Amino acid sequence: MARKVDWTLTLIMSVVFGSLGVDRFIMGKIGTGLLKLVTFGGFGIWWLVDVILVATKYNFKDVKWT
Repeated sequence: MARKVDWTLTLIMSVVFGSLGVDRFIMGKIGTGLLKLVTFGGFGIWWLVDVILVATKYNFKDVKWT
């Protein structure tokens, strides 16, 4: 079952705290959130990619944007 996630909140958190993995934690993706936290957003690259994916409402597995 897909987890309902507020798109606006996730986008803001992704831009501001994305390098800490907060956006991934909000989406319920704990493993990748921890990995992103340890690598400081994949040294900035993963952070940028996630900002773009969230901004375009990418269809993440088990995430339903509200």
